[in-house]
Amino acid sequence: MSHTETHAFQTEVNQLLKLMIHALYSNKEIFLRELVSNASDALDKLRFESVSNDALTEGESELSILVDFDKDARTVTISDNGIGMTRDEVIANIGTIANSGTKKFLENLSGDQAKDSHLIGQFGVGFYASFIVADKVTLNTRRAGDDKANATRWESDGEGEYTLETIEKDTKGTEITLHLKEDMDEFLSDFRLKNIITTYSDHINFPIKMWKEELDDEGKPNGEKSLEQVNKATAIWTQPKSELTDEEYNNFYQTLSHDFETPLTTLHNKVEGTLEYTSLLYVPKRAPFDLYDRDRRYGLKLYVKRVFIMDDAENLLPAYLRFVRGVIDSNDLPLNVSREILQSNKVVDKIRSASVKRVLDSLEKMAKEEDQTDFNTFWDQFGNVMKEGVIEDYANKEKIAKLLRFTTTHESSTQEQRVSLQDYVDRMKEDQQAIYFITGDSYAAASGSPHLEMFRKKGIEVLLLTDRIDEWLVAHLTEFDGKQLKSITSADLKEFEAEDEAELTEEDKKAREAITEKVKTAIEDLVSDVRITHRLTDSPACVVSAEGDMSAHMARIMEQMGQAMPKQKPVLELNPTHPLVKKLEAIDAEDKVKEWSLFLLEQAQLAEGDQLERPADFIKRMNSLLAEVI
Repeated sequence: MSHTETHAFQTEVNQLLKLMIHALYSNKEIFLRELVSNASDALDKLRFESVSNDALTEGESELSILVDFDKDARTVTISDNGIGMTRDEVIANIGTIANSGTKKFLENLSGDQAKDSHLIGQFGVGFYASFIVADKVTLNTRRAGDDKANATRWESDGEGEYTLETIEKDTKGTEITLHLKEDMDEFLSDFRLKNIITTYSDHINFPIKMWKEELDDEGKPNGEKSLEQVNKATAIWTQPKSELTDEEYNNFYQTLSHDFETPLTTLHNKVEGTLEYTSLLYVPKRAPFDLYDRDRRYGLKLYVKRVFIMDDAENLLPAYLRFVRGVIDSNDLPLNVSREILQSNKVVDKIRSASVKRVLDSLEKMAKEEDQTDFNTFWDQFGNVMKEGVIEDYANKEKIAKLLRFTTTHESSTQEQRVSLQDYVDRMKEDQQAIYFITGDSYAAASGSPHLEMFRKKGIEVLLLTDRIDEWLVAHLTEFDGKQLKSITSADLKEFEAEDEAELTEEDKKAREAITEKVKTAIEDLVSDVRITHRLTDSPACVVSAEGDMSAHMARIMEQMGQAMPKQKPVLELNPTHPLVKKLEAIDAEDKVKEWSLFLLEQAQLAEGDQLERPADFIKRMNSLLAEVI
């Protein structure tokens, strides 16, 4: 007698099921698209494995998918003769969601159906879409090559538990039976199911069949049935572009990506010559929720002569283009190609290089359009990832740099990143020597920095860099269009020092030397140097990094990432025209000089975004000094 076990769903699966059933109710027909797509993947995997083990096909001549329904039993069944699953694979693929970003994804689901539908589309629906239309799902599966007595039955009502049972199954592959909910009778229709298949799955590269009633000579049903192929079963990427519609491209993208939206752009190319391959690439409108998940597998689907080889072939595109979805079908790679072979293969390198160029050229074209809506959408979703390209892809660094967008201090700039480096260069003052930038933890912190005071006074535009990756970006992108990129918080701003020094009398110079020496003596254990600033107009002081030191912002980022950073002593710069600095000039008592010097240093560090080691001491010091001047 067969033994049945009951298991609880992983917590994340249970949450996802409950939310998805409600959020995707208006898109309920996509259950069939998802299950047919899974069946197609199973057939692809069997065809690939049978290249080296033809026994897996068990003498079958045709791999196909069957969609059937039973009005009396109120069931819809999707079956395939693909690779099938073992008992352990059933548990791994259906009982759990093996993704470290799942919890974060679920936290973003709110109960707002419009928003949740969009987010679930980013996550990918797959098998769980069954429960949108069914109140019970039965799955029978047998791994190709396994004995018929070693098949597995999985069954659940989607309410938190599922059962597993070892059964006999005469054929390999998977059969999924959906026991429909009371209000889902529309799917017990030959016409309705065919319409869904031709709408969403016409391009599936295997025959999708349904039973058809045979007619007699008078056109009436004669009681017999035969199988009818419903889809074209032609791989969309093998068809000429001129014969394909936007709808067909979009339907293939949605099947490929499990996304509900149409792509931002589609790139379909056939290459013939020394290399022969076809690529069909898509740039999505929305970033997947796990775009920054280190454990996430990314990449394109790889086919060789229309035989599926692998999902997520990451060597076909660099990591910074991991959001691109699509297919590469090569005529030049061997059918037994492995991930290891892909890592050092001249054919793959050439395909990769051409694909990168194709994507970047498309984005460049989009960026030059008069209507910037599409490019702005792209940048808001994938801008941070594109910045990785400057660091990773030296060969295309200049091309990527032209696509970068920033927020700046320009009067027409907004908090959204919309200014290109070319925009900045075109607006530079005639005698301006560099492209200036400031990094900060947020837009408010960067735009409110005292370091900007002199630049605003002189009307010089400054890039406001507030993404974490920006510190690494400017370390690798040191110039653009022959102009050096320069931080306004660096100790070296000699181009402005000369202007300031030219206006000073000898008396002024001596006074400045005296105040800097006085302050440096008072707090020499806390600073690497004290000097007069050329960058402040309103604030009394600011801190900058010493020459060769890591910026304070970068140090904070590294600490937040868990890196133990050595304590760096900043350079304190004083504004000699500010009343507080003037007051300090007139003080001779060493204890008071130290109090005022500490106050100016800590005030400057707070403005820079640093955290004080002893904030209570700062408050006490500030109150004491205020009491003296009130």
